[in-house]
Amino acid sequence: MTESQLARLERAHASIKSRAGAPAPVAVMLGSGLGQLADEVEDAITIPYAEVEGFPVSTAPGHKGAFVIGSLHGVRVVMMQGRLHLYEGWAPRDIALAVYLLQKLGAEKLVVTNAAGSLNPDYEPGDVMLIEDHINFTGLNPLVGPNDDAIGIRFPDMSRAYTPELLVTANEAAQNAGVALRRGIYAGVLGPSLETSAERRYFRASGADAVGMSTVTEVIAASHAGLPVVGLSAITNKATGGPDQQPDTIDEVFANAVVAGRKIEAILTHLLPALKDA
Repeated sequence: MTESQLARLERAHASIKSRAGAPAPVAVMLGSGLGQLADEVEDAITIPYAEVEGFPVSTAPGHKGAFVIGSLHGVRVVMMQGRLHLYEGWAPRDIALAVYLLQKLGAEKLVVTNAAGSLNPDYEPGDVMLIEDHINFTGLNPLVGPNDDAIGIRFPDMSRAYTPELLVTANEAAQNAGVALRRGIYAGVLGPSLETSAERRYFRASGADAVGMSTVTEVIAASHAGLPVVGLSAITNKATGGPDQQPDTIDEVFANAVVAGRKIEAILTHLLPALKDA
């Protein structure tokens, strides 16, 4: 018999709660090429995913695979240094487990970051996009199957998945950091192959501004758990699918993720204290 999500959550939490220390009210999920932000955490407690009972282990390049708990910009945070992806073979419920565990560790707000390609021709590699909403093109949902009422309701509303009040907070944080912030819609795809040019044009016509292989599953889980979300995309490559489209390389993605990551780090300097007080 398949173990319930609630039982998995309780087992995972029990295996690390004595090591995690005081509750961390803000959780930050670090995307591809952004893991270096966890190195800034002070008095860090690092718990590798492999040491969390029943928890999946990240295999994606640039994802170390550890919870990092400590203080950043005066705020107690729990960071996921590396996330899980559907393309690694994990089930959607495995990815959702991470969000529920962050909440168990004290998270009252969730910051999701990711690396994304720019469908919007006005966006350039190195830009940062504030996610206003998403379109789930993965064809998968972590809530399929029996619902655990102790985690969340059967039919969670997704019309405000990216908390409107936190969008305002993030925009103000970017202004205070001197970072020009794009605002747009994120298209989540399954991967791991990159999108065809025709797919990119289709996603753009559907209203999306950026595309990536993560985030939508976690945000569905956050909505299920009643966890407010703010999302930031590091724009790492041009993905317009137009006649000037060039082949993408992982080296290019990581190089541009570092550039955008510095901007995200600057935003977090102002965003984290604001989230603690929001």
